[in-house]
Amino acid sequence: MDVIHARSLPPRPSLEQYHKQAKDLLKACRAGDPDALERVNRELPAVDRQHRSSDRSGHTLADAQFVIAREHGFASWPKFSAHLQGLVDGPVGRYEAAVDAIVTGDLDTLTTLVDRHPDLVRARSTRTHRATLLHYVAANGVETYRQKTPPNAVEVADLLLARGAEADAVASMYGADDATTMEMLVSSTHPAEAGVQARLVDKLVDFGATVNGPGDDNRPLVIALAYQYSSAAEALVRRGARTDDIVSAAGLGREDLVRDYLDDEGRLRSHVRVVGLRPNLPRRPEANVGWAFVVAAALGHAGVVDLLSRRGADPGTRAMAGLTALHWAAVQGHLDVVDLLITRGAPLEDADNYHHATVLGVAVWAVNNGTHPDRVTIVERLLAAGARADAINRPTGDDGVDELLRRHGARID
Repeated sequence: MDVIHARSLPPRPSLEQYHKQAKDLLKACRAGDPDALERVNRELPAVDRQHRSSDRSGHTLADAQFVIAREHGFASWPKFSAHLQGLVDGPVGRYEAAVDAIVTGDLDTLTTLVDRHPDLVRARSTRTHRATLLHYVAANGVETYRQKTPPNAVEVADLLLARGAEADAVASMYGADDATTMEMLVSSTHPAEAGVQARLVDKLVDFGATVNGPGDDNRPLVIALAYQYSSAAEALVRRGARTDDIVSAAGLGREDLVRDYLDDEGRLRSHVRVVGLRPNLPRRPEANVGWAFVVAAALGHAGVVDLLSRRGADPGTRAMAGLTALHWAAVQGHLDVVDLLITRGAPLEDADNYHHATVLGVAVWAVNNGTHPDRVTIVERLLAAGARADAINRPTGDDGVDELLRRHGARID
């Protein structure tokens, strides 16, 4: 299991308790229980599953223990066992107590812990992400049940950094081994919703975080814009982040820079920095132009979208989550961008994306889940432009919209 979705541990976990769980899991597998077999097959490496099938030996206790460990975010049963033992009598327990204090905003407990154990601020989790305490302030890339931002998160970060936490320490998150707290912060919904994201950006920079990223590749700003956290992006720019790539310029709504970065045929000029993000943004000029188009649409910069469109940007370009510019403009409620893209021939039925959703599909989702004032009008515009509604089969929560969709072929009960 991905460590982000790891199961939580009780306050005083017992190794014997989990050993019994492993034995129970093994017994259920041997009895052919489908849920137990699905758990094992999800976690057991494919080569081991093939071996079990070919030699008919069946699953072993070691297999079941491995599954239990993986479900709790650990690479192996020995590492899980060591973690549980450490909770009782070692530094692991202190680290976990500090994490709990961070995510609940218990500044007194955290202060006591780092006073008594100064090395805690540079300690790392025994889970597969190997996070430092500071990473938990970002509330991203760690265990889901610990992705929380207390109101005093800035004070928590200040304490850790003042005691020597490394501002740009890296951890293993989302398939990469170089995730910094800054990158996790500017792509995290929790500090944004708590209203502290920009202040945390400032705090990290105050204590030495590199505003353009440790690789000087402008990843923090590009990430903030890709995830549409404008206040974080603005904080990064205010603290010195470069805007010499077209994705950043477009995401910030800088028509002047975008115009300067392109030639008359819409190609990136040679002096412009080319950026990349794993796994979706290749470090190629044409990919940067495509992402600039989609990011500008997602953030509602109609002037930039118009400029890029006139310079030849493909209206069907996909970027974040595989969505097109029209997908993002529709779900974020940018009516002027929606109208512009429709007139420029943006595809309406493209569903080759992470959500398998058409533009109308995401617009209908936004009727019930979004907050922008134009969400109903956008559905009307898309239907008027010819968007097909026959795949819509769930109520939106708005009776008027549901009736409109039915008139266009939706099968809403």
